Amino acid sequence: MRIVPRLLSSAIAIALLSGPAFAAEELTGTLKKIKESGSITLGHRDASIPFSYLGTDSRQRQPVGYSHDLQLKVVEALKQKLGMPELKVRYNLVTSQTRIPLVQNGTVDLECGSTTNNLERQKQVDFSVGIFEVGTRLLTKKTSGIADFADLAGKNVVTTAGTTSERLLKSMNADKQMGMNIISAKDHGESFLMLESGRAVAFMMDDVLLYGEMVKARKPDDWTVVGTPQSFEIYGCMLRKDDPAFKQVVDDAIRATYQSGEINAIYDKWFLQPVPPKGLNLNFPMSEQIKQLIAEPTDKSAEQR
Repeated sequence: MRIVPRLLSSAIAIALLSGPAFAAEELTGTLKKIKESGSITLGHRDASIPFSYLGTDSRQRQPVGYSHDLQLKVVEALKQKLGMPELKVRYNLVTSQTRIPLVQNGTVDLECGSTTNNLERQKQVDFSVGIFEVGTRLLTKKTSGIADFADLAGKNVVTTAGTTSERLLKSMNADKQMGMNIISAKDHGESFLMLESGRAVAFMMDDVLLYGEMVKARKPDDWTVVGTPQSFEIYGCMLRKDDPAFKQVVDDAIRATYQSGEINAIYDKWFLQPVPPKGLNLNFPMSEQIKQLIAEPTDKSAEQR
């Protein structure tokens, strides 16, 4: 049974990405940079399970994940559009703090991970059509007594630096005078380590990323995701501002993946089947919001809907 309706046949979807290669003199911006260098640099995360993280192959730890698979669809579209079947792919590790500057300064051409498209970030970078929708909640031990955000008053709470969750948590703490001690960790892995070691009672982040951290826990059954979502956020791939030709290729590649029905297999692979590193299943069925995002892709943020 399909998760979302097959909107177009695979043949039509392929046709959306095919067509004559761009002439060199027509190219501008990122497309010109890629054509001249013979390579594209993709930004990736090391611990945003299951979106973008390093695989477990010790011989060659390459990025893997749901967002990374969509990124590779863009690479395939670029090979066709630019007439570059041997286009080289280079990878550059990014963090929550460095991902925007590295896109802005040209180090990274495209970043598909777990980056929220919001109005503040739209001033700095452009976003593709949406690739996922999440709610910001809490990960905590089942025995912690934490059921919602009000229970965090006076407690140590961890989140990841440079994220929208950090901003929301600090704003909540100030507005409601909750007296929380907010710990800002460098990445999601460090955030969960602080939670697992008892230095914090809860970890605030996007719900699906919290499920991804549970997969890594020594005893996954000891943990639970709780709380009323404090925001709903749409992830998108980041690219440099004012580069409409490159954005068109990125958007068309993602839309074609949706329209062909390929997104169903990609979603199943990362959210409904065992994933590295421990081969555990996130059991995170596609929400109605995600189905709607796939059926009617947009580059608007949740704030703009």
